[in-house]
Amino acid sequence: MESLVLYDKRDSVAWITLNRPRALNAVNMAMRDELWEAFLAVRDDPDVRVAVITGAGERAFSAGADVTEFGTAPSYIAARRSRQERDLWGLMLSLNKPLIAAIHGYALGAGCEMSLCCDIRIAAEDARLGLPETTLGYIPSAGGTQTFPRHALPGLALDVILTAEPIDAARALEAGLVQRVVPREQLLPEAEALAHALAERPAVALSAAKRAAYGGLDLTTEDALALGDRLSTLLLRTAGREAIAGLCA
Repeated sequence: MESLVLYDKRDSVAWITLNRPRALNAVNMAMRDELWEAFLAVRDDPDVRVAVITGAGERAFSAGADVTEFGTAPSYIAARRSRQERDLWGLMLSLNKPLIAAIHGYALGAGCEMSLCCDIRIAAEDARLGLPETTLGYIPSAGGTQTFPRHALPGLALDVILTAEPIDAARALEAGLVQRVVPREQLLPEAEALAHALAERPAVALSAAKRAAYGGLDLTTEDALALGDRLSTLLLRTAGREAIAGLCA
């Protein structure tokens, strides 16, 4: 049986590909389990410096959760327990390595939310991002109500969440939801070039930068600046020790 998530490590970059193209890469429980293992590999492999997430096929990054599985768990409690035991979104957000989402076609629901757990989002010109959950009588359950307003204008976030209408790549770029928009054929080359550029930078600096940026979001400006100062001082001390060790070698 073919894997629902392809994991390919090239040099210091891990490529994670959602691999259900016939289902528009909809995330079912089996894919979720494979994604969990893939992101654990990113976390635990010291040779991996950056990860890129993309979708197989021509039509979608991911069209969201697989609605055919809705209501198939033995109970609501069992379903919630399964998600809590493997908090995929929390795992992604906790990684200290840069995550890049290379988005094409549909990125809806959980697919959009997965991209919002990444640090940098590159969109092809054909990308469509949205959170359609309210049309089904519930709300985004993979953190979209919180991550969307943190990446884009709050007014746009409410527009997308309440109306369930997707936005195109150009509007997503204007709103700050994605950082780059490129022609479809340039999407993976652009992601690869960025990934390799980041992989060449000191891993400890990238990790500290992520911690400072995200850790300061819910702090006062004063406390956030203090966090940045502490991390900067720690890096300088580490760099100093490494420099001394190099001179004595």
